[in-house]
Amino acid sequence: MATDLDQQIHNARSLSEAGQHDDARMCLLEILKDDPENQTALIMLGGAYFSMKKYSEAEMVFERLVLMGPGIGEFSIALFNTLWKMDRHEEALEEIKRFMEHADQESETETINQYLSITEKISNDNL
Repeated sequence: MATDLDQQIHNARSLSEAGQHDDARMCLLEILKDDPENQTALIMLGGAYFSMKKYSEAEMVFERLVLMGPGIGEFSIALFNTLWKMDRHEEALEEIKRFMEHADQESETETINQYLSITEKISNDNL
């Protein structure tokens, strides 16, 4: 079963990399029918929606992931970027604050540094 799942994930990744985001989305939805908590499939699904500029759908997927893993930087950055693309800047900044409250300082150093850089740039742009 795990090899079948691995193959399905691989197929979805290949489709996405080929720019066939709708086909990748359909493949990922099939995976999620059997395994609705599959974080790899969910992050890829959100990414497919994001690539297709379906930001509302991407937001729903990324919010689900953030609830599953509140301190996981990959999920937070995905949600932040989606909110930012939707011009919901205040909510995007709130996501940074929320993440910082939950993040493990050691394992999420890269995301924390990205967020510090983003907030510094925003602050400098507003001066």
